[in-house]
Amino acid sequence: MTAAEDRLRAYLKANDLDFDEPRPGQFSFALPGERKLQTPVRLDVGTHALGVHAFVCRRPDENHERVYAWLLQRNLKLFGVAFAIDRVGDIYLDGRLPLAVLDDDDELDRLLGAVLTTADESFNSLLELGFASSIRKEWEWRTLRGESTANLEAFRGWLETGADNGAGNGSGSGEDEREPDEGR
Repeated sequence: MTAAEDRLRAYLKANDLDFDEPRPGQFSFALPGERKLQTPVRLDVGTHALGVHAFVCRRPDENHERVYAWLLQRNLKLFGVAFAIDRVGDIYLDGRLPLAVLDDDDELDRLLGAVLTTADESFNSLLELGFASSIRKEWEWRTLRGESTANLEAFRGWLETGADNGAGNGSGSGEDEREPDEGR
């Protein structure tokens, strides 16, 4: 075990994060959220860098160009990580930072806070952009049968108005719709 691995292990334990170590230097755990109930995270302690990998959302069913443009615009605002897609199109947050980040608990808090906040705050907007048709079909199926729509409440506004999808049309997702260079 390296000193960097020991520091990360101690940090995770001190913050009550249940984690696995599938192999030396690799730590897997989940961060609890609100919109996205949990964000799976993997931290890789390398020789010179800390790799950060967090799953955000599976490959969008539709509207790929708008989803990817949305992700790229948000990348301009992020700390320590950036949106990325894997070979099948699933959406992640990914980053590489100097191992020195492990020497400061406040920096680790800031990094994991950025991962959690970004994944959680982006989740509903990504669903609205990339899965609107599926959400609409599920809403219609449930309302027709009198089933609960509780887990679809975040999308009620655009579903009830009949909009094509909620992203970018005042759906109330809480997402900042400014252009990325505004307010700098």
